[in-house]
Amino acid sequence: MFDPAALMEKAKSSKKHLALLNFGLLRMIPFNKPHGFKVKQLNDREVTIHIPFKRANFNHIKGIHACALATASEYATGLVLLHTLGAKSYRIIMQKMEMEYHYQAKQDAEARFRITEEWLEKEVRQPILANESVVVCCEVKTFDKAENHITTGKIYWHIKPWDKVRTKA
Repeated sequence: MFDPAALMEKAKSSKKHLALLNFGLLRMIPFNKPHGFKVKQLNDREVTIHIPFKRANFNHIKGIHACALATASEYATGLVLLHTLGAKSYRIIMQKMEMEYHYQAKQDAEARFRITEEWLEKEVRQPILANESVVVCCEVKTFDKAENHITTGKIYWHIKPWDKVRTKA
């Protein structure tokens, strides 16, 4: 059985397990499969997502499409939040997304997202004690191979403990 949490833990230090994680995520999230995104690097509170420069990701001027860049931003932030908070403890749903495009991506790119323990405490753990849920803004940046700053994404996630969720799953 595919256990993403256990595999993510092993993927931090093993290329084999990182490859298995990428294989499993492509099947768990089939919408992302055509994009060919790969988790390139994973730590406790950060991730790097590889966005390949390939035809399936092209826009009309043969650059990486804005929607592929936005999807990679959502993917990066969601993975870190789920890994850090625990998918069994919290439900996260994307509430909204704001993207700023700085430079046309004409080569492979990477979406990079990192949070700190202080951010988690201030933005998630403390507010959720006083409220049923919280909305957090996660800022993710994308760079191409030449380190040109391609995008800045602000992904807003609604986070709620599963025991406070009132809808049927």
